[in-house]
Amino acid sequence: MAEANEKTVLGNFAGATFTQDGITSRFFRRDGKYFVNTDGPDGKLADFEIRYTFGVDPLQQYLIAFPDGRLQALGIAWDARPQVLGGQRWFHLYPKDTPKAGSPLHWTGLDQTWNFQCAECHSTELRKNYDAAKNTYATTWAEINVGCEACHGPGSAHLAWAKSGGQHGDNGLTVQFDERRNVHWSLDPASGTVVRSTPRTSAKELETCGVCHARSTKIAETWRPGDSLLQSHMPALLQPGLFEVDGKMQDEVYNYASFRQSRMFAAGVSCSDCHNPHSLKLVADGDGVCLQCHTGDTFATTAHHHHPVTSPGARCVACHMSVRTYMIVDPRHDHGFRIPRPDESVRFGTSNTCNDCHTDKDAAWAAAAVVRWYGPQRKGFQTWTEALAAEHAGSANAAMLLARLANSEQAPSIAGRATALEDLAMYPGRDAAAAAQRGLTDADPLVRLAALRTLQSYPVEQSWPLANRLLGDPVLAVRSEAASLLAAMPTDRLSADDRSRLAAALDDFIKVQRVNADRPEHRLNLGNLFQQQQRFAEAEAEYLAARSLDPTFIPTYISFAQLRAQQGRDSDGERILREALVRLPEDAALHHALGLNLVRQRRTADAVAELAQAARIDPADARFAYVYAIALNSVGRTKEAVQILEASNIRHPADRDTLLALTTLNRDAGQLDAALGWAEKLAAIDPTAAPLVAQLRQKLPPR
Repeated sequence: MAEANEKTVLGNFAGATFTQDGITSRFFRRDGKYFVNTDGPDGKLADFEIRYTFGVDPLQQYLIAFPDGRLQALGIAWDARPQVLGGQRWFHLYPKDTPKAGSPLHWTGLDQTWNFQCAECHSTELRKNYDAAKNTYATTWAEINVGCEACHGPGSAHLAWAKSGGQHGDNGLTVQFDERRNVHWSLDPASGTVVRSTPRTSAKELETCGVCHARSTKIAETWRPGDSLLQSHMPALLQPGLFEVDGKMQDEVYNYASFRQSRMFAAGVSCSDCHNPHSLKLVADGDGVCLQCHTGDTFATTAHHHHPVTSPGARCVACHMSVRTYMIVDPRHDHGFRIPRPDESVRFGTSNTCNDCHTDKDAAWAAAAVVRWYGPQRKGFQTWTEALAAEHAGSANAAMLLARLANSEQAPSIAGRATALEDLAMYPGRDAAAAAQRGLTDADPLVRLAALRTLQSYPVEQSWPLANRLLGDPVLAVRSEAASLLAAMPTDRLSADDRSRLAAALDDFIKVQRVNADRPEHRLNLGNLFQQQQRFAEAEAEYLAARSLDPTFIPTYISFAQLRAQQGRDSDGERILREALVRLPEDAALHHALGLNLVRQRRTADAVAELAQAARIDPADARFAYVYAIALNSVGRTKEAVQILEASNIRHPADRDTLLALTTLNRDAGQLDAALGWAEKLAAIDPTAAPLVAQLRQKLPPR
């Protein structure tokens, strides 16, 4: 980041124009300053001064200041690559669906606000200084760019040490990045790979790098080197849309989660084994980085990679670090260091590096080649694909596979125990509860965090005995999550000590949300907490603030309507939902919420129509189909209800509510054979349904 001037601005501001979706923007200079004439927050063309540059290579963005302290990142960027590579041009970061004024993704919108989205990782000792009452920023930094203290922490003691000639004590830094100190690597001749002399006992480098190189949510204003990342940030797990089911990066997730999945991390490799953090360069050229640990005699040969030695396919990264391009022109390597698995592409639809290059062939062709070269047995380190694919597909064996993965000590914690535990929240049962109980004591705070999420589907009275001790967890993200999980516990059932611990953790939870009070999702979190505590005026204030920040954020309207329902004001809740539907008429969740609202108002016909809309708009959501079917059955349309549920079961064969409804509706209609069939499918994934199977068998004549 730098102030915009002749030394820093790379783009063409000599009257250059760029047209996107009928809007022509012009870049020019006036009185020594840099300007763009483009569509503003009202959609009208206006002149805006460029205050700062953002980035250097392969692209440069530009920041525009607004009177309320916001800096907004312009959606049109400069391609800084050489012209022969297609660069030296203006381009739009959202070329396929260019956001219009009023959209959060428009350059003037919420999702392009530098103060929240970008600032922390591009300046040193940044303080957002958001004033929630005024909706303004007074953001500050110690250094406009990334300086030494961004990674090493306060430098005054180090400076004093240096001035003394380095004659006393340690170097005065906040933390010693000593994971590689006195470590040597020795070659294992059998594998051609080196082995670390001592196991790595910390991940200080990765946790430090992860502050900026993780897809995460900030939960505390201050962070200091040596802290767990979860003291200040909540990293994303392997969620759909962010990662493929085998863990490869899909959306822009940076490197933290990918590297934590890798065999390299498990073997003790640290970030600086490959990267020089000061020069920002690799520690060796080309394959030299990999050949530090993997002998060329074994791996830099056609017998290993089966490509001509001088071809791009012979490079280590070509097979083991797939590339995805973000921000249109910025290719980045996946740091999972995985063995190519085109066979998994055939089974699960994942991508693979073979077909990334051989685009004219299919995955089956690539899988056959791998079998010819290496034999039929695959020994990849990433072993969680089947479980996560089953969960994404809603397969009947998903719960069993996830529970097995959640209990695995071999899989990396982020991809195994943590992600599996988070996903098990959709499959409550004995196995999930047992896995959660084990995860709550895990040494990795990411696993403890995910185990708390497993318990979201359980009554708070069941969760309290398992999870309440984590209200005092030493890691902020964990105890904040515990507070959220246990907030509904009736305090009159708790001891004075338990009430005090819960109150302290809830204070932490509230502080976490206040850190991001400029975001609607965090105001929503506060509103939901206050609603749960029957602090209705405070809840309403948070919902109104969330709606003001982003009128398109649907969960706000739904929670606000639920607040009105809790207050006995469903007609007011109906008005809130209909207001949202004017803005977003094809949102399934809004129609579903309105249908439930109308049920409570005993307007059954209107309710069924709204629930039908939800199921039509989003057939991928099993809940919408289930509730619609129950509504149909309530008005005597049982045959239609069963048809809806049967269609939903095809998409969601492991959905318990759907299977139970099919069982009971068929039973009540006298279709006992069909009811038994559905009950047996339910019992196969949920053993607690076994008594229902037995009851139905007793009603049927012997076969």
